Order: sequence, then structure tokens, then C-alpha cells
Amino acid sequence: MRAEDRGTGVILYDYLGSGNGYKIRLLLAQLARSFRWVELDIMTGQTRTPAFLAKNLNGRIPTLELDDGTCLAESDAILWYLAEGSAFLPENRLARAQVLQWMFFEQYSHEPYVATPRFILRFLPNDSPRRSELPERLERGRAALSVMDEHLRTRQYFVEERYSIADIALYAYTHVADEAQLDLTPYPSIRAWLARVAGQPRYVPLMRRPD
Repeated sequence: MRAEDRGTGVILYDYLGSGNGYKIRLLLAQLARSFRWVELDIMTGQTRTPAFLAKNLNGRIPTLELDDGTCLAESDAILWYLAEGSAFLPENRLARAQVLQWMFFEQYSHEPYVATPRFILRFLPNDSPRRSELPERLERGRAALSVMDEHLRTRQYFVEERYSIADIALYAYTHVADEAQLDLTPYPSIRAWLARVAGQPRYVPLMRRPD
């Protein structure tokens, strides 16, 4: 454990149904790191209170609070911080850049078209005007899944044939793509990869509340 991480443990501000928050919960579990979990209801404005905005001006979860009170936002930045010096982040310069490549892909080409449709369908009412976004978003979601499936066709994991935070970042919303009305049947390489990730030591499911 790094010196800056010693103490009573970090605090994770999160929402149970969030895939972005799940990325952090999964990595912390697999690192065997203790942490305090504080759930904030994103649907009732609990991330827009003055107290929370003082921790994250963007008012979003997940947010990680360190022992000294420093707060770190954005799920993939938190993944990178926590994984530094562990087996979940390669040491090789090129491999580290490739991890970032897939994490940027997840945020730019995957999350808006897999996670956002899931949010619209799962959390917004049936008459929400945002449902008009679904056809285009789902089309682009299928395009992202095709890129992933082709990459995984000859690989076990996304980078260096080893499980890393690139896999965690992409797994979080891909494994619940059915909740976004995205059928994974046409993507056999993704389905095989999902099973490999779920078989990793200390794996925890999305909807399991931290102890």
C-alpha cells in the first residue's frame, strides 16, 4: 500500500446501480482494499447538495475521498489511481498507453451508447422525451460492440493478454448491455470475455452492496 493510502481507508461516494461506480467497487474488491461506501441517490438530487458539490464540483458519482480529504472524480481516473503499482496496470510504457486507449474508447465510443441507453430505459419514465435518442444511440452502441468483439476475437483480454483496468472499464456496462436492449448474441468473443472477467478472483456482482 502506498504511503498516501495508509490510514482509515478511502470513502467511495457511489450509487448502487451505476456501472461507473461498479468499476471502482470491483477493483477495490479485487485489490482486497477496505473502503467506506456512501450511497447517494442520483435520482433525488443527493449529488447536487452543497456538501457534495464541495467534494466534486461536477456533482457526479463515483467520487473517491482519500484519507487527507482530497477527492478524486471520474471513474477511469479513479481506476488508474487505485491500480497504480498493482497487477491491474502494466508497467510497460506501450501497454500502459494501450490501457488508456481502451479506457478512452470506453468513455467516448462505448459509454454514451451503451450506458446512456441503459440509464434512459431503466431510470427514466416511459414518456421521457429522451427515448427519442435510443435508435441512434443503440446503433452506435452496436458499432462499439463490434469493435470490441473483433479485437477480442484473437485475444483473451484487451491489453497484453492479461486482465487489467481496461477490462474493468469496459466490463461494467457491457455485461448489462441487455438492460440497454443491446443483444450480445452476435458477439461471441465479447460473451467469452465476459465469462473470463466474471471468473476473476474476488469478483463481485454489480448489485451487491459493499459490506
